[in-house]
Amino acid sequence: MTDLQVKTGLCTGAESLINALAAHGVEACFANPGTSEMQLVAALDKQSHIRAVLCLFEGVVTGAADGYGRMADKPALTLLHLGPGFANGIANLHNAQRAGSPILNMVGDHATDHLQHDAPLTSDIKGMATPVSRAFRVSHSATGLAQTGLDALADSLKNNGSVSSFVVPADHAWGEIDEPTSVMPDTPRAPVPDATISETAAQLQSASNSCLFLGGRTLREDALQHAGRIAAATGCRLVTETFFARQARGVGRVSTERLAYFGEAAIEQLEGIDLLVLAGTKAPVSFFAYPY
Repeated sequence: MTDLQVKTGLCTGAESLINALAAHGVEACFANPGTSEMQLVAALDKQSHIRAVLCLFEGVVTGAADGYGRMADKPALTLLHLGPGFANGIANLHNAQRAGSPILNMVGDHATDHLQHDAPLTSDIKGMATPVSRAFRVSHSATGLAQTGLDALADSLKNNGSVSSFVVPADHAWGEIDEPTSVMPDTPRAPVPDATISETAAQLQSASNSCLFLGGRTLREDALQHAGRIAAATGCRLVTETFFARQARGVGRVSTERLAYFGEAAIEQLEGIDLLVLAGTKAPVSFFAYPY
């Protein structure tokens, strides 16, 4: 919780949502809204602690949010116009999910009593969002909208960063309510058991040609320093995934080698390794299968 003071009293559901997100550290929103999101736009305009950036295409919205999440290690908020608007940004959300970027997608929708009329932009938002979101939520009332947003924000912080999406029906955004009390859920990280660490250390020390395969947050400066110490103590190689989200580089930083893109080169690069320890990433796999 920041030291931001949230105004209490009568407000719209949209204002309660944006105020709650601002109070819990959201500072940027990349937006391509439509008419059904105007109450959210108005709420963003009133909230000075969140910078709203208008983008002219949804692919720019999600691409910018991905870049922000990778560099800031905190989620950017996106504002997208119903299912079709969300669909325009899916490709970059796929990339963001693979990179472990924290993103919080705020997707507008028709008013709940208008959905029955099957208007031209009515769509299966859940069906579109689920493949590129670790979590998906839908607001159930104007009063509960802020809590839905905070639950989704917590989802985006799990697993060291992930894509979370939630739907805001237009009537929940424009409904007038008393400012509700909302709570940010905890997002504890599961520690690696001491026994696993001790066993891995013993295997690295006994292996003759070992490799620490790095990705995700292990390529940040502090984690790389620890990886360098492990390499110095065990003689293991430090190899990164081919397309990592971000890596600390420069004079004095720990040096690594990047896994080759083409399968034949990667096989040659890893030839003879008798122990591959995964840190922050999955086992390496060729990008495509080819006939031999």
